Amino acid sequence: MPQQTNHHRTNCSSVLTFTPLHPQTATPKPSHNPAATCHHSAPLSAAFPGVRGPSGFRIAEGSSSASARAMEVRGLGQLLAALAAALFVRAIAGPGPALLPPAEDAEGDETDAEAGEGEGGGGVTPVTIRWARITCALKNKRGEVARFLLSNVSGEAKPGRLLALMGPSGSGKTTLLNVLAGQLTASPSLHLSGFLYVNGRPISKGGYKIAFVRQEDLFFSQLTVRETLSLAAELQLPDTWAPERKERYVNDLLFRLGLVNCANSIVGDAKVRGISGGEKKRLSLACELIASPSVIFADEPTTGLDAFQAEKVMETLRQLAEDGHTVICSIHQPRGSVYGKFDDIVLLSEGEIVYMGAAKEEPLTYFASLGYQCPDHMNPAEFLADLISVDYGSAESVQSSQKRIESFIEAFSNKALVTEGNDPIAKPEESEFSSKVVQKSSMKQRRGWWRQFRLLFKRAWMQAFRDGPTNKVRARMSVASAVIFGSVFWRMGKSQTSIQDRMGLLQVAAINTAMAALTKTVGVFPKERTIVDRERAKGSYALGPYLSSKLLAEIPIGATFPLIFGSILYPMAKLHPTFSRFAKFCGIVTVESFAASAMGLTVGAMAPTTEAAMALGPSLMTVFIVFGGYYVNPDNTPVIFRWIPRISLIRWAFQGLCINEFKGLQFEQQHSYDIQTGEQALERFSLGGIRIADTLVAQGRILMFWYWSTYLLLKKNRPKYQTLLPPLEEDQNSK
Repeated sequence: MPQQTNHHRTNCSSVLTFTPLHPQTATPKPSHNPAATCHHSAPLSAAFPGVRGPSGFRIAEGSSSASARAMEVRGLGQLLAALAAALFVRAIAGPGPALLPPAEDAEGDETDAEAGEGEGGGGVTPVTIRWARITCALKNKRGEVARFLLSNVSGEAKPGRLLALMGPSGSGKTTLLNVLAGQLTASPSLHLSGFLYVNGRPISKGGYKIAFVRQEDLFFSQLTVRETLSLAAELQLPDTWAPERKERYVNDLLFRLGLVNCANSIVGDAKVRGISGGEKKRLSLACELIASPSVIFADEPTTGLDAFQAEKVMETLRQLAEDGHTVICSIHQPRGSVYGKFDDIVLLSEGEIVYMGAAKEEPLTYFASLGYQCPDHMNPAEFLADLISVDYGSAESVQSSQKRIESFIEAFSNKALVTEGNDPIAKPEESEFSSKVVQKSSMKQRRGWWRQFRLLFKRAWMQAFRDGPTNKVRARMSVASAVIFGSVFWRMGKSQTSIQDRMGLLQVAAINTAMAALTKTVGVFPKERTIVDRERAKGSYALGPYLSSKLLAEIPIGATFPLIFGSILYPMAKLHPTFSRFAKFCGIVTVESFAASAMGLTVGAMAPTTEAAMALGPSLMTVFIVFGGYYVNPDNTPVIFRWIPRISLIRWAFQGLCINEFKGLQFEQQHSYDIQTGEQALERFSLGGIRIADTLVAQGRILMFWYWSTYLLLKKNRPKYQTLLPPLEEDQNSK
């Protein structure tokens, strides 16, 4: 009997054992030894009559009720202790079920549990998209229809299948893709109508999660592939996910999309060599896949890629379709091996459907039935592209090809009418599944302001400090301009003519500092704004944390170049030779540099392209230079323009530099009317009467004004997309 008691005690103490499933995480596992099962649902005295309890007292069948209750309490205490240990280990090991199935099934069930989560990084919700009578018309100034970009287009895309939209340039494939993705840029000259259904339910805003991979791949160039994906995951995945789980998810994406070999390479741009075009395209896909979208749209994903990279990108899309995503891509003229990866195909010509259905051999069979046989050993995609394109070689070829295309459109329209009659598009009913999709996808992940700020500050810091080529150019320009200006104004003395020289030098210093900061910002920010607009459209972060983090992260690197400029110029020109005056000089030009960068942000937020920003920024700065206090005396400024000097950062920087330089100077006097002190020079040029601190405060106000303007412009100028309207009643009847 003692042996039996010890055996029972061992079994009760080993109810839960813990074996790590993964090198990075430990997950609680129950022991599945049948002998190790301890039944606590009944009292110990009833389950094991006559055995000894944990304290060594014998529990007889006829023992008193008090002893039995005491043993029950002790047994319950052991159970609670075991459960507490299990919960503690689970808490430190990361998320996971408390009790897992047997070892051979544990890993698969953990994967299923992760896949079952609806929000970012979870499983893929199957989505079938059906569109009907999509018409997009371009109107002229009088409101009349000038041309149809799309005309009465209907179709369907199913989960697990890769659908390709093919056609010649101007056929409407990109327009259709944008309409289906809800990404058609709004314009008063466009009229968009039709029906769009998701899982048999009319589409509503935020009805399902999508990924949209554009032709242009834009990233922060100085981040590595892994850093880009990790930051995107931090911004999009739920806060409840442990860091280890997010890291595993990122590693899985890198593996699935073939980015493991370049994971630690910087993305790069035109100035710095980074990853290849195909790898950038796959990185775009990886960033979009973080939120586990149901539908993936890709706008000509093979554009600009060589044949090998193009095939790898299309193979990735093929695999994503096999994983359960609904994949729709537009493509111009793929090679044969790429064409073979398509499940379904839509052929468009002049905004109308020529063929829609299964890909591979079916289109060739269909056109063969119309009398157009594909030659042997010819790429089917090339044959189809030639068949539905207008030949502009001569007037006769144009007429014959247009006639051929019209016959194709008419033939398919008749076929579609028969199909539509057998399967009419009726008003769909509400389904519980569909409403869940809508509700789940419309829920936005809102993270704390400080967490967003921390992540965005980290990204802005890495981008600013790793941008070696830009920083080297700015440093060389600062040194070169300081040496040139210092050589021209070498060792200025205290003569009367040095007054003009000093003011000219200080004006040039103010202009050079402002223009250097402005041109750098307007050359970079428009592209960055596009990235920010895309990320904000996903709900990744708010505008406030982004602008605040950008401002603070760029302070050290932004202050470096004015300091380099001042450190070289100041001694060469022999300006006021005290350290306090030198420190004030550097402080004034540094604050001016920040104000000019803020102005560049506003210009970049206002201008539609980098080229427009580069034209607008210097033009606006020229106005501030004219009213900067050197060319036009503030007292002589016409009343209608007197507000301009108040907002001119050049004027306040120049005035601060003049006050810092001239106060306390004594000049050589040869005539009685000569200027004797620096204060007299300031009064004569209407630059006195205030302190240096006042000029710094004025520049600070200008800086905040430009930052606030940038915030408002970015808030207002978010991309707006064309609304899909129901077709007109008379149009529906005629159709």
